Amino acid sequence: PVDDRRMKAEIGYLPEQPYFYDYLTGRELLNYFGQLFGLSAVERRTRTEELLAKVGITSAADVPLRKYSKGMTQRLGVAQALLNRPKIVFFDEPMSGLDPVGRREMTLLVRELQGSGVTVFFCSHILPDVEQLCDRVAILDKGKLVAVGRMSEILDVSIDTIEVVAENVEAELEGKLRPLCRALERVGTRVRLSCAGQADFDAAAAE
Repeated sequence: PVDDRRMKAEIGYLPEQPYFYDYLTGRELLNYFGQLFGLSAVERRTRTEELLAKVGITSAADVPLRKYSKGMTQRLGVAQALLNRPKIVFFDEPMSGLDPVGRREMTLLVRELQGSGVTVFFCSHILPDVEQLCDRVAILDKGKLVAVGRMSEILDVSIDTIEVVAENVEAELEGKLRPLCRALERVGTRVRLSCAGQADFDAAAAE
């Protein structure tokens, strides 16, 4: 059940714009979250050092968070999301604010989690990242699920309309093209053709 605390203890979450207590250091913050998860003092220390190293901010572990850059805060957010060794992780735009090195490290981290059996919900509008990392994809439009499946299935779409903009089309040619197209509109010296699929486009192109 969604209100079962045992279930929530097995989830990790990184929001797109994490906000933490900025008077704490990175190490103090992870220790605090470890207490919320009920980890022992020994496990908190061990897990904190492991994750600080994994996300590359060990050198800033004792720096107050108010001095962290956006990228460093993002890295710390990843660490807190993994602190409890979750079975399911929600990453909302995890690449946000990361430099190229950080993006590569995040990619490797997600793959490592996948390989260890962790389910990763990778929420992003950056399609190359999605193609690179996701086994299955769900597309949401205004909060509604409009498509779900493997990437190959999502990308296997039929072409409904092909649009072409042509310059300096003479009236005679325009007359020949009009019956072949779903719509033809002249704007100044340009003509915009809308063809209903590949066959109509091929016929218009032959003209």
